[in-house]
Amino acid sequence: MGKIADEFNSYREKTNEIILSKQNKVINRLYNLDTNTYLAGALDVKTKEMLGLVASMVLRCDDCIKYHVGKCHETGTTTEELYEVFAIANIVGGTIVIPHTRRAAEYWEELTGE
Repeated sequence: MGKIADEFNSYREKTNEIILSKQNKVINRLYNLDTNTYLAGALDVKTKEMLGLVASMVLRCDDCIKYHVGKCHETGTTTEELYEVFAIANIVGGTIVIPHTRRAAEYWEELTGE
């Protein structure tokens, strides 16, 4: 991958292990619900990840944006598709989303090597 992606994934994995190891029923169920929400159903996984990315961008959560950009990459999202997702997020969220789009674009470039 690249430095940004490696650092993000390593940190996320380490801290999730800490959180889940505490065996808090509500938190563990929330993580499980989140995992199951993005499984294939009436919508395919790729579509769900793109929806998750739009929501994350509108909510301006950079960790969530990186996570969903990574998942979009894993599901075969093209650069053209990703930039349509960015466009939707910016229309819905307004210009305050532009800085998050920049960071998402940088992350995508690292993942794709473009």
